[in-house]
Amino acid sequence: MPVRARKGSPVDEQLAVARNVALQREWYGESLGDRVRRLVVAFDCSQAQLAEVLGLSAPMLSQLMSGRRAKIGNPAVLARMVMLERRVLTPDVASGDPAAIREALEQVRDSRPTVSRPTVSRSPGGLSAGGREELPVGEHGEDVLVPALRALVPQAQLAAAARLLREEFPLLAGLLRRAAGPDPDIGAELDGGWG
Repeated sequence: MPVRARKGSPVDEQLAVARNVALQREWYGESLGDRVRRLVVAFDCSQAQLAEVLGLSAPMLSQLMSGRRAKIGNPAVLARMVMLERRVLTPDVASGDPAAIREALEQVRDSRPTVSRPTVSRSPGGLSAGGREELPVGEHGEDVLVPALRALVPQAQLAAAARLLREEFPLLAGLLRRAAGPDPDIGAELDGGWG
């Protein structure tokens, strides 16, 4: 007969950690502890410094590394981790140049990534000519969503959908309203009460 762990017991906690690490390997390709430790070494920084660059609290990063938490809740945090992993491959950072390391950490910390479609990198550092990160993340998700919605759905239908969703799903309704475009009649009707 299998031994059952009591909820909150050390055995129960070990099982939860093992499950979380297995989920991390499934979701992220390897454990977050392994990925973070490589970044700490590559960028010659502390876990607390890395947490600040990623946009997490140091205790949260510790929980993710140890497997007490399985998932990175904020996609921007994962995007910043990927950005750092790509920066490790640039010649200046790979050579250990302190100025290049500091600059890479600052750029990633100050980035505001959002999830979008993948694009092709135009430079060894993963930055396009305009300095925008070329990853499966983008600076402005609406740059992709709004034109796509406009191409697929007539303006009047976007506006009608925005009106229907306004109360229950205001963020989605706002996106639809922006995609509906600058039609003065639709804009005046929709802008009333949107604040």
